[in-house]
Amino acid sequence: MDCYLIMNQSIDVICGFLGGTILSVEGGYRVLQHPRPERVFCRIADARWFLAVNWCDHCSTPAGILTHDGQLSFQNQAALAVGETVFLPLKHRKAIFNCCLCLMPGESTIYGIEPDSHRVEILGLEIDPRYGKVAIVRTLEDE
Repeated sequence: MDCYLIMNQSIDVICGFLGGTILSVEGGYRVLQHPRPERVFCRIADARWFLAVNWCDHCSTPAGILTHDGQLSFQNQAALAVGETVFLPLKHRKAIFNCCLCLMPGESTIYGIEPDSHRVEILGLEIDPRYGKVAIVRTLEDE
């Protein structure tokens, strides 16, 4: 009887992800930072994806989401302006992705791209457990 009561209780979730907040609501998940406050995502992975894209979009420098196969599944306007192979040259993508595999949640690392001499910050995130980690990458501003 006690077990039955526990299983019928709703479990509310609130979590932070890339500077955003995800809340569980009836029917799915809501992102507080979404421009349409009534928008409900069916899966938490969809809410995380929104926040990852939003994070990249708000970077003033080139930023994007790199997958295990070396593809940029998303890139912001700054990355489009310089070109995706200038932002992340093809020969560096595997090494950049491999860096993300070693990172703990919330940890980042810096990777230098030669001969262009620009540096990128890499975060390794599991947005959707069905696909494994992705690398969130942004160019660091010149110091």
